[in-house]
Amino acid sequence: MPHAEPQPTAVREPAAPGEPTASPEEAASPEEAASREGAAPPSLWRNRDYMAWWTGNGLSVLGNSVSSISYPLLVLATTGSVARAGVITAATMLGSLLTTLLGGALADRVSRRAILLCSPLVQALVLGTIALLVRSGEVSVPLLAAAAAVSGMASGLAMGAMTPALRRIVPREQVGAATAQGLGRDMTAQLVGSPLGGLLFSVSRWFPFAADAVSYLFAALGVALVRKPLGPGGEAGEAGEADKGKKGKKDKDGKDGKHGLFADMAAGLRLVRSHPYLRFTVVWGALLNAVAQGFFLLFVALVKHRGGGPATVGLVNSMALAGGVLGAIAGPLVLKRMRARRVVIVALWVFVESFAVVAFVPEPWQIGCVLLVAMTTMVPLNVVLESYEVRLVPDEYSGRVAAVTRFGMQALQWTGPLAAGFLADAFDVPGAILALMVVMAGLAVSLHLSRPTLAVLDRPLDEVEEMAVPEAERRSRTR
Repeated sequence: MPHAEPQPTAVREPAAPGEPTASPEEAASPEEAASREGAAPPSLWRNRDYMAWWTGNGLSVLGNSVSSISYPLLVLATTGSVARAGVITAATMLGSLLTTLLGGALADRVSRRAILLCSPLVQALVLGTIALLVRSGEVSVPLLAAAAAVSGMASGLAMGAMTPALRRIVPREQVGAATAQGLGRDMTAQLVGSPLGGLLFSVSRWFPFAADAVSYLFAALGVALVRKPLGPGGEAGEAGEADKGKKGKKDKDGKDGKHGLFADMAAGLRLVRSHPYLRFTVVWGALLNAVAQGFFLLFVALVKHRGGGPATVGLVNSMALAGGVLGAIAGPLVLKRMRARRVVIVALWVFVESFAVVAFVPEPWQIGCVLLVAMTTMVPLNVVLESYEVRLVPDEYSGRVAAVTRFGMQALQWTGPLAAGFLADAFDVPGAILALMVVMAGLAVSLHLSRPTLAVLDRPLDEVEEMAVPEAERRSRTR
């Protein structure tokens, strides 16, 4: 489920003793007031905070797509080694995994706005430095790998604050639509970013990295323009929350410090383990992502096996991304007409069948058409899983739980390409795809066998209530 999850702003000062206080209706935002009155909230496109957030993050994803294609092009141009190009991608993924859990714990302790501002600024500094080094000709693979790891670590920290911040920006009943729009935006950015990265790289090798650095500045600006408090707590209390994170979180010996932070991370893990839906989706999603990553490698090899060159690979990939965009547009409409469980089951069986068809169609363009259909169904699946998680998890735990689920779902991704490569050597590319299809079919069957575990998906999203936090967990939180 699958790629990514930081100014002063006008804050209502507390009333002095004796002063009249605003009523809840006066203090509420237009969206909250509409929800309280039973009316539908305004369109997300009319939500100023959401549009600032959506635009800033969209430009950042576009910039990241530009540099992601430019990293391997740079390494291949300077060393000619595919393995060294893979080191850069691995460094980014590992850097992100190292800090994802930490980012989730921090998001529930300190200012999420500060995290979401500082992380892209660090990434802008890293990409700007790379651009300068590439322009001067003083670049090496170890240096690029180190820079990619630092950028990935900053991304991991920001991911922990993304989901809890989004639930502050949009009303609860619009979380599904916001998730779908975000996925569609990201896939559109990737669709444009890959060829744009190649074009900018052909103009000058340093140009794509400079463009990505600027895109991260826009991401920080988008967060700075959000007026709503992003938490934890109220905006005016964010600094106080940071202090409490240092002073109020003590270990059994009464000591302040990082033990409390690791205890928060452990609390997020325990909360995921305590809820059947969250526990199932993390394990199931980890296996699904591993298979999907392996399939991506085999799809590139299959297009070449069918006679396609690099340009054809790019075209087929663009067709798949176009399917993702269509799925993001259709996602909210599908959720209004189908139960969430049915959306997930249909999407996965369509994906299983796409493996079988792709293995046998003779032409690259036919592979692209099959992937377009598959991605059109897979994006609504992602929308369902993310939206129901947001509705289930209480705000004070949202950062840690989002980080734990994201970490778990991404933890096995690196095994997919390794297994796919081994299967391709043993059974040829079509045979390897069919072997992965068997695993994917097993994941689809597990959805039918886990009906009690996934019972929450039988309820409409707007009727889902927050999960009950175990009393022992609440006592440890307030201790």
